[in-house]
Amino acid sequence: MSTHAGGLMAAEIAEQPEALTRLLAAHDRIEAVAARIRAAGPRFVLLAARGTSDHAALYAKYLVETTLGLPCGLVSTSVYTAYERQPDLHGVLWVAVSQSGGSPDLVESTERARAGGALTLAVTNTDDSPLQRASELSVDVLAGPERSVAATKTYTSSLLALWLVVRAWASLPHEPARRVPDWAHAALEADVDDVVARFRFVDKLVTTSRGYAYPTAREAALKLMETCYLSAHAFSGADLLHGPLAMIDADRPVLVVVPEGPGGRALDPVVEALRSRGADLTVVGAPPDGGPAPAVPLPTGMDEQLAPVVQILPLQRLARSLAVSRGLDPDRPRGLNKVTRTF
Repeated sequence: MSTHAGGLMAAEIAEQPEALTRLLAAHDRIEAVAARIRAAGPRFVLLAARGTSDHAALYAKYLVETTLGLPCGLVSTSVYTAYERQPDLHGVLWVAVSQSGGSPDLVESTERARAGGALTLAVTNTDDSPLQRASELSVDVLAGPERSVAATKTYTSSLLALWLVVRAWASLPHEPARRVPDWAHAALEADVDDVVARFRFVDKLVTTSRGYAYPTAREAALKLMETCYLSAHAFSGADLLHGPLAMIDADRPVLVVVPEGPGGRALDPVVEALRSRGADLTVVGAPPDGGPAPAVPLPTGMDEQLAPVVQILPLQRLARSLAVSRGLDPDRPRGLNKVTRTF
C-alpha cells in the first residue's frame, strides 16, 4: 500500500483501463441480466443513488431516454425512508447504483420498490452486499477493491456497466465499447500540470457541460470539492444561462467539458456567453467552434455516449494533483469515510 499523499488515488486512477477491460470481458453476464429486463418489459425506469454513483445514474438516465425511448427519473429515496411511502411501481425497472451496496437508505428504498412491484437491479462493486441481496437482479462492475475515499475506478466501471446493460436491453451490439480501454490509456496521458498550476490558489470555480457529458461536469466538481476543499458548482450549460451566469467573472474559473457531437454543439452559445463575460475558461475535450484550444485534449472520434467513461480520467488526475499541491491527502479527505451511511 502506498504511503505518500494521494498514492492510493493515483494507483486506482491508473488501474482504470484494466478494470474496464475486465468488465467488457464479462459482457455475457450483463446480457443475461438485460434479457431478464427485456422479458419483463418495463415501461419506466427509476434510478436510485448517492454521491458519485448519483452522477453515474444521471448518465444512465440519458442512455435510457435516448437509446430505449423510455421515461426515466432519479429517485428521492426519502419518499421511501423518511416519509415511509409505498408507491405502486408495477411496470417499473428500479436501478440502484452504489459502490459499496451498503447505504441503508438505498437498501431500504430498494426493498420497498421491490415490494411495490418494481423489477429491481443493483449495480455495485461489492459482491453479496446488502443492496445486492435486496435486489432481484444484480451487476458487479468488477472494478476491484477501491481503498481511496475518493471514488475513481468504481465510477468509470459503473458508467460502462450501465452502458452495457442499456445496450444489451436494446438488443444492440457491445462492440463499440471495445476501444474504451485504449481511449482510457490515451486520456491518462493528458498533461494537467498547467491547469494544476493555474488552479492551485483557486477557492471557487464552476464546471459545466451538456448532454451525456453533464454528469462528467458534476463528478469533476465533486472530486474537486472532496479532495481540494474548494467551492465547485456544477451546472448544465443550459441552466448556467438561466441565472448563474451572472456570478461569472474573471475571478471565477470555469471548467467546460466539451464532447464531440450534439452535446458539444449545444455548448457553443454557452462558451460564447462565458467569453463575453471575460471568464477564465479551461476547456476539456474538443475545442468549441471559434473558441480556445482545449487545455486538456481528449482522444478524438469517441462515441459521444461512451465518452464520459474517458472524459473524467484527466479530471480525476487534476483533482488528485491539485490536492497534493495544496498539501492535502486526497486519499483521506477530512470528515469523509469510504462508505457513507445515509438514512
